[in-house]
Amino acid sequence: MKQELPTIPGPIGVFDSGYGGLTILSKIREALPQYDYIYLGDNARTPYGIRSFEIVYEFTLQAVTKLFEMGCHLVILACNTASAKALRSIQINDLPEMDPARRVLGVIRPTVECIGSITQSRHVGVLATAGTIKSESYPLEIHKLFPDIQVAGEACPLWVSLVENNEAEGDGTDYFVRKYINELLAKDTQIDTVILGCTHYPLLLPKIKKHMPDGIATVTQGELVADSLKDYFRRHPEMDAKCTKGGNCTYYTTEAEEKFIESASTFLNEAVTVQRIEL
Repeated sequence: MKQELPTIPGPIGVFDSGYGGLTILSKIREALPQYDYIYLGDNARTPYGIRSFEIVYEFTLQAVTKLFEMGCHLVILACNTASAKALRSIQINDLPEMDPARRVLGVIRPTVECIGSITQSRHVGVLATAGTIKSESYPLEIHKLFPDIQVAGEACPLWVSLVENNEAEGDGTDYFVRKYINELLAKDTQIDTVILGCTHYPLLLPKIKKHMPDGIATVTQGELVADSLKDYFRRHPEMDAKCTKGGNCTYYTTEAEEKFIESASTFLNEAVTVQRIEL
């Protein structure tokens, strides 16, 4: 039986499989501090990057449904894997059934939209999880907007683990950062712009910049997604009216609260309180 969703205005939902989406959330809150937010991390089942399309879709749909039930009319998938493997299916197949007026947005499209004005050589690289690279979402989205741009991708299977284990600044991390950058650039020597296609990767930015050759631009997602959301509200005042504005942020996790609080501080540089929920 179809469940009735709340119709009164509510917070903006921000979902990620783990902690990386907190880097997106913090940039969105910097740009749009007046809104209320709910952050939901499926930390018990992370990482999504190694899972099949079917499982990522199933898990992401569960999270989106939960956020809708909690009063959100707009949900941001602050996760490249979920954006790559689940967003389109949810938008096309599920939203019309659940509530055609609600919206789910991802992080790939806002990142891609700015690429045309950054690259001079028209050769772009993507560093991301295995799931995002395998989905080919970045090449597909880039070619829709900029058919002339060549795209090469490299999976970085260890970067998320290094960040989540607080090794982002460790000496051993340099080896793996240099390794994946070199493997990407070996695929196309004309690359002049590299997209960090995972929300964890901004925490590795000092090391990435250290090992990225001069003259290559590194693109992170937080500010781009925040700017895109700002623009979205300008173009869709009807959705803006459905988002409450009290400047509050509530955190939920599917993992133990203590673990979330400890890890979240790495991403946010502030103490948070969190509630555990089941999807």
